[in-house]
Amino acid sequence: MKPNIPNSQQSRVLIQLRDLILKGAFAPGERLAEIPLAERLEASRTPVRLALTTLEYEGLIEAVPSGGYRMRGFTHEEVAHAIRTRGVLEGYAARQLAEKGLSPELAKQLRACLLKIDAAVNKASMSLDDYAVYVDGNSQFHALILEGCGNRTVQRMMDMLNGQPFGAPSAMLPMQSSLEEGTRWMQHAHCQHHMLLQAIEHGQGARAQALGEEHVEIACMNVDYATRNPEVAAQVLPGIRLVTNAG
Repeated sequence: MKPNIPNSQQSRVLIQLRDLILKGAFAPGERLAEIPLAERLEASRTPVRLALTTLEYEGLIEAVPSGGYRMRGFTHEEVAHAIRTRGVLEGYAARQLAEKGLSPELAKQLRACLLKIDAAVNKASMSLDDYAVYVDGNSQFHALILEGCGNRTVQRMMDMLNGQPFGAPSAMLPMQSSLEEGTRWMQHAHCQHHMLLQAIEHGQGARAQALGEEHVEIACMNVDYATRNPEVAAQVLPGIRLVTNAG
């Protein structure tokens, strides 16, 4: 079962560690120890420990038999395949929910998620705390759609996919040439959230499915950008190496 990361400090630590992994800060096979990571992130050991457990669940790191964790190796293609497969599953779940009909309670919960994210993204430049709010709200929004569709097969497949590198809905952060540009991409992604909910509310199954599949393309573009422009991304996120070949 996926561990729970409930508070803002733990969310920030999780985002920072995902960010470091995306930048290529850790080589495949490199040991990841709690104390050095806590010192590096200026955090206590508890949120680091919980974040490492989540990262193992997401397939980004793996447990070491003698204790602790080490970095996994994975390829650009593996990440892209996981992201696009997630889009297919989420699009299908959105279509089923649209055709099934949205209950008043679920509609209320989905709108509350969007309002929460609105406050984080509707500004000139997002802070790390804003990204934490986005990640939490985004995860809840997609989980509600998945649960609301009532398709247990899709839910089980999504659980399996969440164990692939960057396969989880909120495992990616914007990798653009500036923080302002990254914020604009997040605003675009959140606009898609609003359109997706609108399609579900109006029973537009085909449109909801298309929007669900299109939504993940921002994450794919993010990976492609960092792969093609490591020198530009490094100006924003020093030390970037992105994903590496498994080995």
